[in-house]
This record gives sequence, C-alpha cells and structure tokens, in this order.
Amino acid sequence: MKLQMVDLLTQYDSIKDEIDTAVLNVIRSGQYILGKEVKELEEKIAHNLGCKYAVGCASGTDALQVAMMALDIGPGDEVITTSFTFVATAETIALLGAKPVYVDIREADFNIDPEKIEAAITDKTKAIIPVHLYGHPAPMDGIMAIANKHNIPVIEDTAQAIGAGYNGEKAGTIGTFGCISFFPSKNLGAYGDGGMITMNDESLATKSRMIVNHGSRERYKHSEIGVNSRLDTIQAAILLVKLKYLDMWNDNRRKAAARYSELLRDIPVTTPEELRGNYHIYHQYTIRCKKRDELSNHLKEKNIPHAIYYPIPLHLQEAYAYLGYSNGDLPVTEKLTDEVLSLPMHPELTEEQQQYITDAVKEFYNN
Repeated sequence: MKLQMVDLLTQYDSIKDEIDTAVLNVIRSGQYILGKEVKELEEKIAHNLGCKYAVGCASGTDALQVAMMALDIGPGDEVITTSFTFVATAETIALLGAKPVYVDIREADFNIDPEKIEAAITDKTKAIIPVHLYGHPAPMDGIMAIANKHNIPVIEDTAQAIGAGYNGEKAGTIGTFGCISFFPSKNLGAYGDGGMITMNDESLATKSRMIVNHGSRERYKHSEIGVNSRLDTIQAAILLVKLKYLDMWNDNRRKAAARYSELLRDIPVTTPEELRGNYHIYHQYTIRCKKRDELSNHLKEKNIPHAIYYPIPLHLQEAYAYLGYSNGDLPVTEKLTDEVLSLPMHPELTEEQQQYITDAVKEFYNN
C-alpha cells in the first residue's frame, strides 16, 4: 500500500483545472508582485477568520518576525514562548536580538501552560507567543488574562492551525497578531512558501504592510525599517482556489482523526484530545506512546510514513545553548519529546489506509 504523510498530489489532481487556470491567469496578467490576487486573498482570509485585517508575507516565519518588528521588539527585550515547537518560533525572536524565554507545556494539548507564564514575566517582557500546536488551539483565555493584566501583546503562532476554533473565535484573531504559514504541507498550503499576518488594529496593519515591503507605503519613500517579504502573486492565486475547500478539508481531517482514535482505542497509546470549547483541525494526528523509537522502526519496516514533531526541544538545541537551559528545566516538554509520534494525516486519507496503519501499530504492541 502506497502511503503519504501528506498527499499533495492527490489533492492537486482533485482541483487541477482550477489551479492551472489561476496560475496561468497570473502569468498572463504580467502582475507578478503584489498583483490583485494578493489583496483579494488578504480580504478573504480576514473575512474567513473574522478579523479586520490580514497582510500577506513570504512565509510563516516572516509573519512572526514582522509582527515582532511592528511591536518594536529588539535587543534587550524578552519574549515568552514554548520550547515544544518548530524552530521558527524562537529563531525570529533571536534574529531580532531579543531573548526567548521558555515556559513548559500541558500534557493534554501540547500547548503552553498559562499557569506557568506569569512567573516568567519581567520588566523586559515585550510579548507572549503561544503556539497552536498540531491544530489544537492554545488556552487563550488564561493567556489573554495574564497578558491583559500586564499589558503585554500576544502573538499567536497559527502556523499549524488555520481554521481552528477556541470558544467560538478563530485561532489567530484573539491576540494582538496571528501568524499563518502557507507552507505546502499545511492545512491551507501553497505550492511554495507563503504566510500571512492577521490583526484587528488598523495602525499595526498599516505598519506591518509597510514592513513587508521594505518599510515603504509609497514607492521610494521608507517610513520604517523593513524587509522584502511580499506574498507571491502566483501563490496567492493558488491559495484563493484552495481556500474554498479549507472547511471541507478540515472536516475530513477531523473525521480521519475520529477514525484513528476509534481504531487505536484498545492499543496502549494515548490518542490526542480535543479539549472542551476547542475546534481541533488536526494538522497533525499525534499519539503518545511508550517504546516510541522501536515503534518508529516497526513502521519503517512496513513502509508507513510517520514523523516526530519534535525530537529535541528548542531549549536543548545547540543554537540556543547561550540561553543557559539544561535538562530538567522543562520536564513536561522533555517527557513528551520522548513519547510523541505523528501518523499520516491529510484530507484524502482513506479508511483502508487508516486500517493498515493502525493494524501495524497494534501488531507492534501485541508482539
């Protein structure tokens, strides 16, 4: 059986004519930078999520950096975040000369623990970056209560969670900023890099729009220190097509996750939870298991793709050794890095494929 961790080609085949037409229309227009499709996508993403403004940029990583630049975060500042995430979350903090300050996570949803945030706040704290990991929203009520108490902006890392919901609101619209990734494997993925920043503050929207375009609102007049991070028009056109299917694809992921959880019910693994008030969109279907590395080897033998997100937490990465963290500082994070394993997850996943995958997991534990 041929399996894919993410089946991008099958998805493309299902909407091929629409995608091809959209790409050719951009090529024929000659408007390759900041074409009309970029503005249209920004407006439709804002409407879809229920926020006032959206600003396209070149990647989800850039979205995080631009959001912090719009808040004037720089050398000497501190930004509180999680160590259990992709490196971009902390990388952008460090690139601006600020200091990542890591807080431990909750076992139930892999997200930053709001009960541990306040102890990490100092007079240098300039932002909090929760990550909506695997498509499950972080506990935003607790995070926002602390942020509002201390007047600290919140930048939601929504790279894995476009379409996810928290108490009736969409992830990426609750804090000061939301930062979306359109990396090809994401729930709404481009055919290259792309990102978007969401917000409800007009002045921050204006500033962000200038920053992504060399700090310029008017050509050759530069009001801000900026970067070259414009969303490509061809990618915007592709995303406009795919946006129409996002809700359906997320629903398919939720159905696939429910099937996985049922098929794995009598197997000694911990399946992911959807906590009350949340709408999980399962960017990843991540189990917790004992003998994780041995299970991984077994799945490899069966040609079943899988992944470990993430095997080394950021606070123990060599690049961040200068921060002075060591083993034992974030015990929940360190425990889960030894237990997590993500199974294939995409909207095109079939029941037959899921049966084969879970039979292999069952075979490992039965033996």
